[in-house]
Amino acid sequence: MKKAYDFSKLKELKNPCADNKKAVGINLSPEVVDYFKGLADETGLPYQRLIDLYLLDCAKKRKKLTMKWVA
Repeated sequence: MKKAYDFSKLKELKNPCADNKKAVGINLSPEVVDYFKGLADETGLPYQRLIDLYLLDCAKKRKKLTMKWVA
């Protein structure tokens, strides 16, 4: 193994695995966070990633939220 390596001629490469994400602030109910943290424990994926995957699936399928207001 060399004592020193010359990295000066290396070209900078973009990380192909890096996602083009947009940081946002969002307030979620504790039940939602607990639910996705439970799924994170089961799957081994971070809970924020699971929330992103779920919302992405909803967006791709153009799911509409149905709500009924009770008086």
